[in-house]
Amino acid sequence: MRTTLARVTVLGIVALAALTACSEREDSSGDASAKGFAKDALIGVALPSKTSENWVLAGDLFTDGLKEAGFKSDVQYAAATGTVADQQGQIQAMVTKGAKVIIIGAADGSQLSTQVEAAQAAGAKVIAYDRLIKNTKAVDYYIAYDNFKVGQLQGQALLDGMKSRKAEGPWTIELFAGSPDDNNSTVFFNGAMDVLKPKIDAGEVVVGSGQIEFKQVTTDGWKAENAQRRMDSLMTSTYSGSKTLNGVLSPNDTLARAILTSVKGTGKDLPIVTGQDSEVESVKSIMAGEQYSTINKDTRNLVKASIEMVKTLQAGEAPTVNDEKSYDNGQKVVPAYLLAPVIVTKANAAESYANDPTLSQLTK
Repeated sequence: MRTTLARVTVLGIVALAALTACSEREDSSGDASAKGFAKDALIGVALPSKTSENWVLAGDLFTDGLKEAGFKSDVQYAAATGTVADQQGQIQAMVTKGAKVIIIGAADGSQLSTQVEAAQAAGAKVIAYDRLIKNTKAVDYYIAYDNFKVGQLQGQALLDGMKSRKAEGPWTIELFAGSPDDNNSTVFFNGAMDVLKPKIDAGEVVVGSGQIEFKQVTTDGWKAENAQRRMDSLMTSTYSGSKTLNGVLSPNDTLARAILTSVKGTGKDLPIVTGQDSEVESVKSIMAGEQYSTINKDTRNLVKASIEMVKTLQAGEAPTVNDEKSYDNGQKVVPAYLLAPVIVTKANAAESYANDPTLSQLTK
């Protein structure tokens, strides 16, 4: 893991340096090039509801980072419920205000085509942040962590955790996925099933409820209460009596904690439960030996890379991308810049969060 982390860090530094180098190729007078725009231009950032810590942090980082870079910013969240209508209106307002780049963490990536097409028609660049915007050609770039890899890491962590408690299968598991209106939910699930499905087919892993299809295991709105309600139902219908649950695939930390709360309510032994986002309460849970794993997708690095992309566009240059094949949104393959995720368990948490001023304090 130490070698992997070092490699991720080096790659991240090299890639960000490339982005920065592009951004510095401006003329000495400070005027934007023919294809760029003014250094103090308005940059819009449209984010979904504040349902997890990483979205809250992202908004703060964009506000501060864009200001530091010399831009004006308009950072907006959809309403508490993350309604698409709110975000549609916010994006349209950014277009009206003359934003030169609009960065969008989609509330529902399949319902923003009209707004991003209006943005492109007005001359703005559109960057899909963390979640792919679908069914339109009016998306210039996608920036995110490698979400298929996230799923693969979660699937492998689930297997590793269960093996650490019981060396040989079969192991009994349940599957959870994110909200069906978030494109990433499918990507996470498919990545995890890339690892788990061969084990299921071989009989080494058994899904106790038989609920194995994505549409059977989604969690509307990524809401904890929806995950807990489904887990309560599974514990009653499938795991009453002496039947043992060895593991649960959870796509993020918020849902992982809800799943653990449900199991605690039955008095049964806690299963291995995965997660994502390195939320404070989940890191505490990992260190306490409850939640097994999370994913380190440092929001600071993702926002920093996004702002470097804006600076490059301001200079009239093409931003660095590292994947031009994988992200087909139904109308085009969107050029992507992907950062590398890292799996975190109790064993490597101190190393993983050594440079995080908050999380590093939790691992001592």
